[in-house]
Amino acid sequence: MSFQALLANFPTDPWFYGIGFLAAFLMAASKGAFGGGLAIIGVPMLSLVMDPIAAAIVVAPLVAFMDLFALKAFPPSTWSRQDLKWLSLGLVIGIAVGWTVFEWVDKRVIILMIALVTLSFTLRWFLQDRLAPPPPHGVEPGKAVGLSIISGFTTFIAHAGGPPVAIYLLGRQLDKTVYAGTTIAVFMLGNFIKLVPFTKLGLDRPETLWAALALAPVVPFGVYAGKLLHDRLDQQKIYLWCYSLLAVAGLKLLYDAIRGFL
Repeated sequence: MSFQALLANFPTDPWFYGIGFLAAFLMAASKGAFGGGLAIIGVPMLSLVMDPIAAAIVVAPLVAFMDLFALKAFPPSTWSRQDLKWLSLGLVIGIAVGWTVFEWVDKRVIILMIALVTLSFTLRWFLQDRLAPPPPHGVEPGKAVGLSIISGFTTFIAHAGGPPVAIYLLGRQLDKTVYAGTTIAVFMLGNFIKLVPFTKLGLDRPETLWAALALAPVVPFGVYAGKLLHDRLDQQKIYLWCYSLLAVAGLKLLYDAIRGFL
């Protein structure tokens, strides 16, 4: 295939690149700074320039690609291994359940439930726990597995797996780098598992894989910018940003659920 023929496979719409580069940069930067938090905006933003199913297929390889760079910024020495083993177990179970019941579950109900739990958790922190912080809880295997099952289920059903794991890890009050590294490790596992079904979907719609490839060059710059931000913010500001992003995710999920029922 000639270089000219290769270029012909890439999207030609300038709006795709304008919105797509911004979406990819924001997702990558949030991963580099906080371990995640803005991945939830990827599909809605790309849906402005392509259909939502195509947008979901494009986001899947992009977030997996981000994990490769985030792994360099947050190596295994930054992970809470005690938490990770339980969170990973639950995540795999949740993804398996989501994959099995994907065609039968009402996504609107799932999204609404996650939105309400997320918003109640963040509201309590802003109104109460931020002013009088409770003591951090230790490793809780049952809670970790339970919340990560929900996370795995919702990440497969609706690309909305971040809030349940964040609720658990934020309650641990880990060091900011350990929090981000553990978050990245958990979702790196989930993102690479999800590559299997989404790659299959992409092979049926090859234009989506070319679109993901077109946006990929911005990813390392986003992760690097996020890591610079992470290193410069102190612990309290990092956690304020994490709770704020979690609140934004909850509001976005609530909006999606309400719109789905109308």
